[in-house]
Amino acid sequence: MTARAAVLLNALSLYAVALILLLGFYFQLGWHELPCPLCLLQRVAFVALAVGPILNIRYGPRPSHYALSVLAALVGVTASVRQVMLHILPGDKGYGSPIMGLHFYTWAALLFLLAIALVAIVMLFDRQFADAHSSPPAVAKVAVWLVILLVAANAVSTLLECGFAVCPENPVSYLLLPGG
Repeated sequence: MTARAAVLLNALSLYAVALILLLGFYFQLGWHELPCPLCLLQRVAFVALAVGPILNIRYGPRPSHYALSVLAALVGVTASVRQVMLHILPGDKGYGSPIMGLHFYTWAALLFLLAIALVAIVMLFDRQFADAHSSPPAVAKVAVWLVILLVAANAVSTLLECGFAVCPENPVSYLLLPGG
């Protein structure tokens, strides 16, 4: 795999992260399901998962960039599995609405595990690390800016939800908005 192909794969992974963050916003804004502290931690892990691809797009593929994504996915899977374990007892309805029968945190755990596997597979192709880095294509630049925009939106949303204090365990309103 060439460096250019790797950059395009990294851009595709950024679009996947953007889709996950957008889905989180869809449930948050469309279904009025505010994210709990563990949900927010999983969003942070998805954002951190995007750091490796952003660095690969900007500076060219490097094993250290991929390693950052693996570490982020390990944090994310830990937070996700923790939340799964909190809601594993019979009769527990879980937190939030299920998506195709599984809650968002269960999907998150599966997606973080998938990310670890995919990064490991992509790292097997050594040629990407030897090729000279060229200017990234427009599709990759758009992916980077989309993720940056979603990170900013998540930061504002979290600030509105939690204020400058510890986030409520079971949030029902935005603390910094009228009526919150």
